[in-house]
Amino acid sequence: DVKAGVALCLSGGGYAGIHAASAMEYEWAFYGEVGGAFFREHPAIQPALIHVETNAHPSTTTLPADWRRTDEWYSFRTNPRPNVTVLLTLDETSYSPGTSAMGTDHPIAWYHVYERARSFYTALGHSREAYTEAAFLAHITGGIEWVAGR
Repeated sequence: DVKAGVALCLSGGGYAGIHAASAMEYEWAFYGEVGGAFFREHPAIQPALIHVETNAHPSTTTLPADWRRTDEWYSFRTNPRPNVTVLLTLDETSYSPGTSAMGTDHPIAWYHVYERARSFYTALGHSREAYTEAAFLAHITGGIEWVAGR
């Protein structure tokens, strides 16, 4: 509820969102602010190229500068970049985005501090196979550890 969410932020709690976490609570503005953006749509699952914007965050330290993988590529209702630090961007020239295109700046993972709460979100992780992929597991583990303050 709203009171619990606000209390979480004011007390310095945390939020780690993976994949479909951005595809819910559309009527709750607070949830969108904590998470960074709301899901809009996605094309068919397909391979694409991800660019790592920084290796300075625990969720990206082990990732290659360019990371090719297959996933369900989310687009968002708004670009979160003005309010977050983007970790990964999607190269829209490397796949067929269809109506889900966001243009030359397509964030796909990010972090920020909202009020006093640490927030990490990655749109990666649709398939069961993703959770056996070492690079993906390192990405989400690093994000969760950052949220936990480790």
